[in-house]
Amino acid sequence: MRYMATYDLMETIRNTNQWLGATASALGSYPAMAMVPSPVVSWMRAWGEVTERSFARMVTKPDWGIGSVVGEDGRDHLVDIVVEVARPFGDLIHFKVQGREEMKRRVMLVAPMSGHYATLLRSTVISLLPDCEVYITDWHNARDIPVSEGKFDVEDYTLYLVDFMKYLGPNTHVIAVCQPAPLTLAATAYLAEEDPKAQPRSLTLIGGPIDPDATPTEVTDFGNRVTMGQLEQAMIQRVGFKYEGVGRKVYPGLLQLSSFIAMNADKHATAFSNQIQRVAQGEASEHDKHNKFYDEYLAVMDMTAEFYLSTVDRIFKSCEIAKNEFVVAGRKVDIGKITDVAVKTVEGEEDDITAPGQCVAALELCTGLPDEKKASHLEPGAGHYGIFAGQSWRNNIRPLVLEFIDQNSGPRVVGGKDTVAKKSKAS
Repeated sequence: MRYMATYDLMETIRNTNQWLGATASALGSYPAMAMVPSPVVSWMRAWGEVTERSFARMVTKPDWGIGSVVGEDGRDHLVDIVVEVARPFGDLIHFKVQGREEMKRRVMLVAPMSGHYATLLRSTVISLLPDCEVYITDWHNARDIPVSEGKFDVEDYTLYLVDFMKYLGPNTHVIAVCQPAPLTLAATAYLAEEDPKAQPRSLTLIGGPIDPDATPTEVTDFGNRVTMGQLEQAMIQRVGFKYEGVGRKVYPGLLQLSSFIAMNADKHATAFSNQIQRVAQGEASEHDKHNKFYDEYLAVMDMTAEFYLSTVDRIFKSCEIAKNEFVVAGRKVDIGKITDVAVKTVEGEEDDITAPGQCVAALELCTGLPDEKKASHLEPGAGHYGIFAGQSWRNNIRPLVLEFIDQNSGPRVVGGKDTVAKKSKAS
């Protein structure tokens, strides 16, 4: 119960700050306050507006905000978000473009489950939609999943990816971004033994910690500085009574967000101070640069405790993927069994989260893959975010990834979708 109390305390603090912000904003906007000749009133209103928005975003899943895409015919085509495979802990969704023939490039984006929603890859999706049929893994917030649905750890995550790949069929090109890269590599190797015909055509791994020890960073080396017992005591709580997942052990998003912000506290403090000033002076807007970034950055989700702890223990501490010793459902996964899936790695020269060397290690593990099916790219001057969503992605990396996909696209199979756990609906 003390873990529930801690979880509810964090939510109480968040809720209180949201209320204080709303109160200050409403009071500062009261017409009679305009008669007070003092800048304090406008600053109070601005502080309240920024504070309310910030704390409200922490418990709200962002919208995809993708209404349409321009087709080859020059017309705007509406985009429907369709759930292709529905599962308790995550769905496979399809950005279905109305009035457009299915694109030859079928891409499955594997989004991170590392504290943020899949919408973190919104700009990546937008950049691929004109040229590809885009699917993405949409992971659910653990606080909203009843305890009756059971556990969800790295092995379950890997099996979800296996089923998603089977569903989409062999003409799929998989792109994994950051955290899921090692597990996506493992899922592909699992398929290589279980169902080789269901393997994707290509696998692109972007900034993923395949071998965290290759070039350790402050983030990837964190697990080596604490014991698993210390980690569980400090990070794991039970979901409080407010949500459907009441009682489920989780690594709370709010707790992880506090860690994110603490890493660059001065930078964030300056950003919020400047935004309050802009609001007070009437220079801010609903979708300005600050709001666009922090609406996504502050929107966090809980991870199941077993997923978080098994990730730290097996991927970062024991380096099971890097040592090719990963086990799924009692079966050892041999990455060397990948023999005909083209693999490309992408790294950023200035990546301080997954430093260069960690991701390209995947190519050495693919001992059964011929050299002509291996590729790597190191983007000069790019940080972690830039290699999948920033200027480096748009101008340099995206064209290279599309070229890699085209080079490894075999004959198209008509109706190449399996019927694994299929449950379609529009959302």
